[in-house]
Amino acid sequence: MDNSAPAPTKILYIEDDPASRRLVQRVLDSKGYQVVVAADGLEGISMARQHHPNLILMDINLPSMDGREITTRLRSLPNFSETPIVALTANHSAGSRELALAAGCTGFLTKPIDVTSFPSQVNAYLHGLADPLSANEKNEHLQRHAQNLVVRLENKIHELESANKRLRELDRLKSDFIIMVSHELRTPLTLISGYAHLLDEQVKQTENILSAEMVSGVAEGLNLGVSRMRDVVNEIIKVARIASGTLDLALGPVRLSEVVQDVYEEYREVVEKRHLNIQIGDLSKLPILQGDGTQLKSAIYHIFSNAIKYTPDGGSIFIVGRAVGDTVDLIIQDTGIGIPDNEHRRIFDQFYTLGSIEHHSTSKFAFQGGGLGLGLAIVKGIIEAHNGRVWVESERRDLEQFPGSTFHILLPLEQASQPATL
Repeated sequence: MDNSAPAPTKILYIEDDPASRRLVQRVLDSKGYQVVVAADGLEGISMARQHHPNLILMDINLPSMDGREITTRLRSLPNFSETPIVALTANHSAGSRELALAAGCTGFLTKPIDVTSFPSQVNAYLHGLADPLSANEKNEHLQRHAQNLVVRLENKIHELESANKRLRELDRLKSDFIIMVSHELRTPLTLISGYAHLLDEQVKQTENILSAEMVSGVAEGLNLGVSRMRDVVNEIIKVARIASGTLDLALGPVRLSEVVQDVYEEYREVVEKRHLNIQIGDLSKLPILQGDGTQLKSAIYHIFSNAIKYTPDGGSIFIVGRAVGDTVDLIIQDTGIGIPDNEHRRIFDQFYTLGSIEHHSTSKFAFQGGGLGLGLAIVKGIIEAHNGRVWVESERRDLEQFPGSTFHILLPLEQASQPATL
């Protein structure tokens, strides 16, 4: 005699809203049903194949594939041609019930559910209840369903074409980045190789005693080459950390006036050599903000570097700041070549550089000097890690009229506390 209890009736609920999933699961669990859930259509189809439910509850407004499309797909599978599929939706619009039934749903229930009557409604569908739909209504709404599928397919094709275009662009940027890295590394490697060879030649000539001047010159050249290579590697590592969300901030009080002055001092020699007019407003009156001074200095350094590179000799760069509510807006404006309106967002993408890399130069400070295309991506990552925003304003790119660019760095005075771990 087999005393084993019968397997509980299994119900699959496909719903992207966690609160709705929990409610339905609790109501039906209390009535002895075994409920499995899925958060989207593809997962729902996979769960249906795995669990072979006795009934499927289906939200209509789902991401990627809507409930009607999932129902049509399930009905095409041999094991689900007769399985009750009940739409459970907050969509009460005219025709939504008929459209769901025409797509293959057995029934149509609306949310919010009535917890007292809902289990009996589910039980009725399990025992053969099917909402009626006349032949004329079915034909009419089948046509609408087919039209909706075609429109959705067309939109998906456009999305795929856009994604494919973006992938091709990323592939080009990757190739350009590899070329630029090779250019950036070739110069310091040439320096290191050349000075090492010079040192080797001098050592071999044992009768010659190396002068202090010669030793100092060789050491300076080697250090310069190593320093430039280290800068390239550090930029790549920083972008990788930003992309992976592992950029750690050492928060503390930050005076932007001191940070800007430190950045300016690093560029003083270049500024004087290129006769650039640098005007820095009184930043000492700006409120002290909470942040990582080293990282913020890096962000300001890259924007200032950009202003120097794209401002012609004799041009001007202005740095001012203002308090805006509980934020500080640091503004860096130049009289350079400007940025096209359609490039304002893209310049903050990783590896993106304006213009052709054929004109790439390893000089960081010459007019239109090159770089890896990582500077502004680093700026964006650092500022957003501080819960701030960075953007650019510029009318156009013009190598003759020099319309200039204005970068804004908006930073909160205080960093939001981290939420407690549950």
